Amino acid sequence: MRVALIINPASGAIRDPADIVALLRSAGATEVRSFALGEEEAAARSGADRMVVAGGDGTIGPSALAAADGGVPLAVLPAGTANDFARALGLPLDLEQAARVALSPTPTTRPVEVCVTADGRPFVNAANAGLAVRAAREARGLKARLGPLAYGLGAVRAGLRAPAIEVDVTLDGRPFFSGAAWQVAVSGTGHFGGGSAVGDTDPDDGLLDVTVVPAGARIALARRAYGMRRGTLDAQHDVPHARARTARVHMATDAEGRGFNVDGELVKVAALEAHVHPRRAEVLVP
Repeated sequence: MRVALIINPASGAIRDPADIVALLRSAGATEVRSFALGEEEAAARSGADRMVVAGGDGTIGPSALAAADGGVPLAVLPAGTANDFARALGLPLDLEQAARVALSPTPTTRPVEVCVTADGRPFVNAANAGLAVRAAREARGLKARLGPLAYGLGAVRAGLRAPAIEVDVTLDGRPFFSGAAWQVAVSGTGHFGGGSAVGDTDPDDGLLDVTVVPAGARIALARRAYGMRRGTLDAQHDVPHARARTARVHMATDAEGRGFNVDGELVKVAALEAHVHPRRAEVLVP
């Protein structure tokens, strides 16, 4: 079986890219052709039977977009810190087990939508504004020592210190929310932060899930955090939640508070627009 491999050598679980190639060969690959980050489209057009991406959540979006356009099945070797996409789809977090799923002779695939920002940045989990951005910044220096627990500690620090943001949210061209918020999530799978989730999202309905956590008493953030860890945030009655084909989030706040956490990658912009790509990625699942 021919494999086109996209690998992020900077991902925490990858010590040597050659180890990933050897893992795929031992799982049944007859040919493994490696491509660098930024070569996702070339990988999808290479004639491979499977496209495999090895890296963290931020690596998956571009590969998912290329695989969707190229009509090639996509497999994920979760080699990041949070691996929220793998958790959302029930993929093995162990690389050896994930390689066996990737090279299964009787594959099962699941269609997954790819979200794309107006400037062409693809993502699969969520683009968050507000506390999630501050939490990611707080966690950045802790990941090497604490792994996924760094996101939990980062979230605690953010909840204690970060200010609310002023946002205007528009869905399909219509106003949805305007005012102060702790967090805004524009979601595909809805998973983020090493095990948190906004709630009942469907990654194959062709719609973005948009959730707003309105600002309020800081002590009430404990209930919000509990909802995120349980994946029931959108069920809280005072949390606006809706689905739309397009979403725009604009922050009227200071430079320090601006920015989005897009599948774990920090993007410092004041506004984000997103839509769902017309083609789905067919992702191999157990």
